[in-house]
Amino acid sequence: MNYLTLENITKSFGEKILFENLHLTIAKGQKIALIAKNGTGKTTLLNVISGLEAPEGEKAKILVSKDITIKRLDQEPEFNDNDSVLEAALDSDNKKIKAIKAFEYAQITDDENIQDYISIIDDLKAWDYEAKIKEILGQLNIHNLSQKIGSLSGGQKKRLALAKILIEEPDFLILDEPTNHLDIDMIEWLEKYLSNQNLTLLMVTHDRYFLERVCNEIIELENGQLYTYRGNYSDYLEKKSARVQNEAVNLAKTKKLYLKELEWMRKSPQARTTKAKSRIDKFYEIKSEAKKFVANENMTMEIDMARLGGKILEAHNISLSFDDLKLIEGFSYKFKKGERIGIAGPNGSGKTTFIKLLTKAIAPTSGKVIIGDTVVFGHFDQENSALNGDKRVIDIVREVADYIPLKKGRKLTAESLLERFLFPRPHQQVFVKKLSGGEKRRLQLLKVLMLNPNFLILDEPTNDLDLVTINVLEDFLLNFEGCLIVTSHDRFFMDKLVDHMFILEGGGSVKDFNGSYSDYRESKKGSAKSPVVSESKKEEAPEIVQRKLSYNEKKEIQKIERTIEKLNKRKKEIEALFLDPNLDGGSISDLSKELGEIQTAIESNEERWFELSEIEG
Repeated sequence: MNYLTLENITKSFGEKILFENLHLTIAKGQKIALIAKNGTGKTTLLNVISGLEAPEGEKAKILVSKDITIKRLDQEPEFNDNDSVLEAALDSDNKKIKAIKAFEYAQITDDENIQDYISIIDDLKAWDYEAKIKEILGQLNIHNLSQKIGSLSGGQKKRLALAKILIEEPDFLILDEPTNHLDIDMIEWLEKYLSNQNLTLLMVTHDRYFLERVCNEIIELENGQLYTYRGNYSDYLEKKSARVQNEAVNLAKTKKLYLKELEWMRKSPQARTTKAKSRIDKFYEIKSEAKKFVANENMTMEIDMARLGGKILEAHNISLSFDDLKLIEGFSYKFKKGERIGIAGPNGSGKTTFIKLLTKAIAPTSGKVIIGDTVVFGHFDQENSALNGDKRVIDIVREVADYIPLKKGRKLTAESLLERFLFPRPHQQVFVKKLSGGEKRRLQLLKVLMLNPNFLILDEPTNDLDLVTINVLEDFLLNFEGCLIVTSHDRFFMDKLVDHMFILEGGGSVKDFNGSYSDYRESKKGSAKSPVVSESKKEEAPEIVQRKLSYNEKKEIQKIERTIEKLNKRKKEIEALFLDPNLDGGSISDLSKELGEIQTAIESNEERWFELSEIEG
């Protein structure tokens, strides 16, 4: 049964066409993820599907099954500030939900007629439903049902909105970044819930583990078109890679044909045949195809890093408390060069406050923090408060510098740097307030990196970023030689970058855990993969039989891959030169010698690459 069908859907923003003549069918039971770069029309497409925006053109059709209910989770849900949490969560026409709402309200107010509400629930056989509602509210950490909406934070409202639509059990759920503002326990619960329920889903998320475990189909909006991939995130990566390679081959053939036809077009009209008109028409079709490009998603980060001295950051027995509430108690640590530490803990455990303590943004109740003279912090936080919405994108960058120093003494103009961060020249003149949430995050990230930090602090860095930007950020951080602190609910991101954890357990306790985030999660389940040790007992930690690549070895394997790529490129250049009939004997000798050296270097690097790959498994 088809729940939703889109035909010939087109939408533009000014002169920019976001997408054109899209077709999409969503059937019962499908769990689909929508992937797209920030600013390419992802939210607009969701709005069209949800009926919040109308498509363009007379041929556009949106067909929705009459027998289904559709609910959407927005990133910024709206509630009545004067309502209580109970009123908002159970605001529904469903008889069972209304009965449970009356019963819960009677419990809060000690209503003497509570027995009547119990009888109504008995008649409706709704006690299982009541248990399910309590499970959903409890798992999403919603306990104070009498609290007013106006006193909730943005994250609490998002969790309440998620709870509300899960309680209503619609046939078709549209979720926009459902894992934002959820801690890891909540995310893992939601994964299992959505996987096990007989729901039809369309969701936007950057959480790759979530994509892997929940979705059975991924659709990607790229260059105004939709591409469909059956399977989960791993299947998507494999199938997209094959598609891009195929497109690159076809594009290369089209460009060769274009050059051939261009040569014919430049000839005088007398040299053309009587069938010229059809060939001319065909030429313009080929020209249009040849000017297309295969997205290589080559956003690059090669900002230089300020020198980092021997003394970096030291915390000496620091504590922080507010009245009887202990957030941090007796924490000590000395940071070393190249350390990559993750901070984890449930929502409200004080992760952001802990970071502010370490950077001396706030003072501890007792103890002291010492920061080395050469330390340059780069702080990428959850807010876009540092960006002035009334300024143009290019002006935001020029506030920092007109020219940006790169590695090896090179420089880059502000305009060129923005292009590398996927802001084309026309888009650089757009006011910041017109940018999407993800584009603002990308611009803020660029501004942080332009300061040449050697100690990066990333507080929920993946929120609102698209997968392309996240992958490039990960690659940059893997090669970053400074210190790194990350707090994130993105488990994939943490596992890829972090090999040491600080766990905020509540009551002021900070546990020092040697291992990745997944290792820590497994240890909580009773099957620890890595030992938990304090700083003073690290040398006594039991040896791990199957070791992982060290940070320096990870850097080495990345460097080897780049070296092999450069060597193969030069090898192809030399082989192409050998095809030149005018090549003299001396040049042939020199090139042959260089080719032999390159082949030896390739083999040597490949051998080392395989050694490291064996360790990595």
